[in-house]
Amino acid sequence: MARRYLWIASVNLFLLVLFAEIAGLFLYYIDTGALFYVHHKTYERITDTPESRLTGEALHPYFGPTHMPGLPLQIPAELRENQPPGVDPANPTGARTNNFGFLSAYDFPFARTRADQFLIGIFGGSVGNWFCHIGVPHLLRSLEANAYFKGRELVPLCFSHEGYKQPQQLLALTYFLSIGQEFDLVINIDGFNEVALASMNDQRGADISMPSPMHMQGLVNLIDRSTLTPERLRSMAAIQRDRDTLDALVTRLMRTRSAAVYVFLDRYYQQTRTHYYTELGRLSNLPDGAVETSMVRVTPKVATRDGAKLFADIASQWAQSSLMMQAMLRDRGVPYFHFLQPNQYFTTRRFGDAEARTALNPGSPFKSGAEQGYPALNAASRALVGKEPFFNGVGIFDEEPSPVYLDDCCHYTLRGNRLLADFVSASILGAEGPWRR
Repeated sequence: MARRYLWIASVNLFLLVLFAEIAGLFLYYIDTGALFYVHHKTYERITDTPESRLTGEALHPYFGPTHMPGLPLQIPAELRENQPPGVDPANPTGARTNNFGFLSAYDFPFARTRADQFLIGIFGGSVGNWFCHIGVPHLLRSLEANAYFKGRELVPLCFSHEGYKQPQQLLALTYFLSIGQEFDLVINIDGFNEVALASMNDQRGADISMPSPMHMQGLVNLIDRSTLTPERLRSMAAIQRDRDTLDALVTRLMRTRSAAVYVFLDRYYQQTRTHYYTELGRLSNLPDGAVETSMVRVTPKVATRDGAKLFADIASQWAQSSLMMQAMLRDRGVPYFHFLQPNQYFTTRRFGDAEARTALNPGSPFKSGAEQGYPALNAASRALVGKEPFFNGVGIFDEEPSPVYLDDCCHYTLRGNRLLADFVSASILGAEGPWRR
């Protein structure tokens, strides 16, 4: 009798495992359109900083948050293009944070080594930064097809940095021009950080012109412990726990051979990742202790702004900063092109189920700022027409069926970066310039 019960239990257990595996295969196919056993998704690792340093971040006296020099570029697997043998696919250009902390293959100021070099400066936030390394190779191929650029060495110089928003692009351009950096063309890709991050500053009592609180506050806490509070410490501990959990889950996901286990771990990973980024946003909005005694001075609000006025002022600052960039470059005979980046929280795009799970998060700390701010950017951009080469990219993904958003913030897939590169190149080549002669 016991043997019979054991046999029944074994059969039921086998059937349970079999049905769970079939369900896992089905769910994986729904998510990816691929068979689990011959295809694996890739995941972002959120790892500790190199050399056991407390942080890889630094505070620049002019630009605000930046990076320590020497940190290597790490391109996630899903954003990598095929590379020749012997080239590191995670860092095909050998880019590291340079002498100023920007992810670049060159130190600044970069001086021409040949007369035929054409220097292209790229300014913006993290979207601009990823575009430097993911979209720019595609952009350069498009430009090189034009007769004007043939025979020239196109040199992309990345002045974009995660979290940067106006007037940081303006300040960076002013500084580097002042120390002798030359340009033949400048591209500025922005808009999202201005509305998503400046509104966070306002909520915290800081002026909208101040650097991103999400990138600034951690550095302030490291410099001045008096700004830490018990609630901030608990939030920082939760963020570290999520980091450790995500890193462990990626290791497990890469090793598992069971579709059922994989799907379970993948759902846990997505849930933890959402909590991680939500907690990062919550941390940036928590009040600090003894802010008035901190050695790092973040300017408080210079005006009271409520509702529509807040985003109108943010958009006005964005537009005026860009016009000042245009004026400085025009005086030097350098073409300037300004692009308003697309974002998933202000779009008519129809999302597939898998992309929606990745890109649309009701709890995202960026969602409200983007939804309320982009209409103000659109309104302010009308004043740019005729004063600078401005191009509104809000709708460039609307008809694309493939996934274009990589996360629930603002960043793009490989396909998304290529579409942006196509838009940038078409806008440049269609505008007045020596390439149209």
